[in-house]
Amino acid sequence: MNLLIEKYINNMSLYDIQNFAIHNDVFLSNKELNFVYDFLKDNWKIILSNKGNVDISKYKNKFSEDNYNKIVNLIDYYKNKYRSFLN
Repeated sequence: MNLLIEKYINNMSLYDIQNFAIHNDVFLSNKELNFVYDFLKDNWKIILSNKGNVDISKYKNKFSEDNYNKIVNLIDYYKNKYRSFLN
C-alpha cells in the first residue's frame, strides 16, 4: 500500500492539491497551497506511520482561520473513512 501512496506523492502536483481543496470547498492562497504541497511531500511517511494522526495545530498560522478549520475537518473525515487502511 505504501508503494502506491509513494508513487502518487512523487507524481502529485500543486494542481492536484488545488483541485482536491476546491472540490472540498477549501480555497487556498498560493502561500497556503505551497505549504500544503511541501508538507505532504516531506511528511507523508510520518503521517501514515502514525495511523493518520497528525497534529497541525502548530501550523495554524500558515492558514486563514476558515481554511484551517476546514482542513482539520477534512483530516478527521478522511482519517475515519480510511481508518482500516491505516492500521
